[in-house]
Amino acid sequence: PVAAYVPAVRSGAHVHTSGQLPFVEGALPLTGERTVPDLAEENYWFRRHEVVYRRLVERCRDRDVLEAGAGEGYGADLIADVAHRVIGLDYDESSLAHIRARYPRVEMLHGNLAALPLPDASVDVVVNFQVIEHLWDQPRFVAECRRVLRPGGLLIISSPERDIYSPLGSAANPYHVRELTRAEFEARIQEYFPHYRLLMQRTLIGSALIGLSMLGDLPW
Repeated sequence: PVAAYVPAVRSGAHVHTSGQLPFVEGALPLTGERTVPDLAEENYWFRRHEVVYRRLVERCRDRDVLEAGAGEGYGADLIADVAHRVIGLDYDESSLAHIRARYPRVEMLHGNLAALPLPDASVDVVVNFQVIEHLWDQPRFVAECRRVLRPGGLLIISSPERDIYSPLGSAANPYHVRELTRAEFEARIQEYFPHYRLLMQRTLIGSALIGLSMLGDLPW
C-alpha cells in the first residue's frame, strides 16, 4: 500500500469558544471540532475540505473504501458517488446517527480508530482527512490502516502542518491531541508505508493541491 499526504493548512485554530453558535435544522452542531456544510459561517472551511475530496475521489472509483473518522459524513457521501462500497467509522454516537439518517449510502460503524473493527485486507482505500491530529495513539492508527488494506491498497490522509497551523504563540485547538510537522508526519507514515507522495494545500484565489516537487522557489 501507498499513502498520500494532503496537509490542509489553516492560518489559525478554528474554534468557537463562546456566544450563540449557528445551527441548521438536521445538521450537526457547529463546535469547531468538525466541518459542517450548509452554514455560511463555515463555508470557507467546508470548501477547503470539499476540494480535497473532489481532487482525490477518482482514486476511490469502483473500490471498497473506509473513511476512518467520518465527521459530518459529506465526504463519505461524495465518495459514494463513485465507489463500490463506502464504510464510515466514527466514535461519536451523534455523528453515527446523523450520517445514517442523512447519507444512507454510507455504511456506518462505531469504533476506535486505534482498533479498526474490520478484518485484515478488507478494503482497497482508507480515507482519513484532518483526523490523525485528534488521536492519542497515532502510530497504532497508521498500523491499523495498513492492516485493513488489501495488497496494492491506498491510504489517503491529511493533517494540518503544525508549524503553519499552530505557530508559537498562537491559540491551541482544544480538539487536537498532537499536531505534526511535515517531518514528523513523514516519519509516522514511512514506518508502515514506504511508498508515498506528498501534496500541499494552499488557499490562493481559490483552493489548489500542488505537488511539493512543483513548488520550486515560490515564496509560500
